[in-house]
Amino acid sequence: MIITDTHTHLYSNAFDEDRKEVIKRAIDLGVTRFFIPAIDSSYTQSMFALKEDFPDNVFLMNGLHPCDVKENYKEELVHVEKLMDKHSFCAIGEIGIDLYWDKTFLAEQQDAFRWQIQLAKKHNLPVVIHCRDAFDEIFEVLEQEKDEKLFGIFHCFTGTQEQAQKAIGYNLKLGIGGVVTFKNGKIDTFLDKIDLQHIVLETDSPYLAPVPYRGKRNESAYIIEILKKIASLYQLSLEEVARITTENSKKIFGI
Repeated sequence: MIITDTHTHLYSNAFDEDRKEVIKRAIDLGVTRFFIPAIDSSYTQSMFALKEDFPDNVFLMNGLHPCDVKENYKEELVHVEKLMDKHSFCAIGEIGIDLYWDKTFLAEQQDAFRWQIQLAKKHNLPVVIHCRDAFDEIFEVLEQEKDEKLFGIFHCFTGTQEQAQKAIGYNLKLGIGGVVTFKNGKIDTFLDKIDLQHIVLETDSPYLAPVPYRGKRNESAYIIEILKKIASLYQLSLEEVARITTENSKKIFGI
């Protein structure tokens, strides 16, 4: 059984004491594919070091996280663009709009999001989208940018069934993580109405640990709890859900 974690921040400082052990625990459970989203230029070298340590298991994205879109965001986007000429990436992400923490840079976030979507299209890469308290703003940009070159993953999907179908309509898979195991997560009430071909698994570790680890540091091995929950919702075996969601990830990332 091959399980794919389509979104994990394994370079995070939260793993500095036991990173290799964390990755080994996951691999021992069959989680052998780790897709690593970018945040900003301060993490670039840590990401490359992670890839060097686990070249067969780790796949890097490139991009600027919306929470890190500040006054200097255009300098950060120059850094992103320069990296495209020197390295190979599996996606542009995570990119998007986040209005939960701060609405100050909404216009800049929208500009950075649109620019990075266009960068992904230029390089025939998928996008991995971060959305928090910003579904309307995200969909507004996607509506402007939709075409046959737009595809990817709507990371950490926590919206309604209607919003799920809208995201799928933009050729996006839904990244389902620990929230599906939460009592107040709500997506478990309709997820089985969505065809499993539109779903990929993720942890977003070290964040959003699933039940029974909620509130603790998340890690890729805990994706098993997400797999179990989805298998229960769809009334399928763990092996079948792992197979389908991994195949879905292959279609997106081409790996």
